[in-house]
Amino acid sequence: MARTPALVVALDLPTLEAAAALVHRVLPVTPWFKIGSVLFTAAGPEAVRAVRAAGGQVFLDLKFHDIPHTVAGSVAAAAELGVALLTVHCAAGPAAMEAAADAARRSGGATGVLGVTRLTSDAGRVGASVLRAAAGAQAAGLAGVVASARECARIKAACGLAFRVLTPAIRPSGAAVHDQARVATPGQAVRAGADYLVVGRPITAAADPAWAAQAVAEEMAAALRRTPAARMLDAGPPPGVGA
Repeated sequence: MARTPALVVALDLPTLEAAAALVHRVLPVTPWFKIGSVLFTAAGPEAVRAVRAAGGQVFLDLKFHDIPHTVAGSVAAAAELGVALLTVHCAAGPAAMEAAADAARRSGGATGVLGVTRLTSDAGRVGASVLRAAAGAQAAGLAGVVASARECARIKAACGLAFRVLTPAIRPSGAAVHDQARVATPGQAVRAGADYLVVGRPITAAADPAWAAQAVAEEMAAALRRTPAARMLDAGPPPGVGA
């Protein structure tokens, strides 16, 4: 059955009030929101609690990069807050990633841990290092990785379809690239096999964020309908296969 990727709106805003207002406007389109270092530094765990209280799901993108004991404690604290996804840097090493995965399991298994491979602001030929990082993350027991859409298909081919890939640097056609380098449109990311698409400024800086989010969601849905798996699903079982 065709998967359904999720749109994640990045709450890279300086105050909890601004973030809460955006969540209220965009929640009818998607329940997923990213809380990164900007909002978490300004508002702390209250930002997570506010999104959860509104009915949203939180992707906590703090990119934990520390000794295994500290990483494990951070993951446990995030799981206690009800975070659905969080990040640890693959560069922290196998022991730290294993500690993160173990802490998530001991916290009930409801929090998925993703390894950050290379930042999407990194230009150049980074595909090989991204694939090595993804393999290390999978070996350490992580649920998936953060990588650009340009590497997504190769990660899925190497690590399997169940290994989740979250893709930042999503830009609708014609949108400003800003400080990102390895960008992709929503349709390109879906066709590459991404499970989560993170969109920030094209939505948060729009005059009507709800309309901008809906436009991205519609492009994602259109791309999903054009994938081979979706076309097979729409066509029904082949002749001779029972109903």
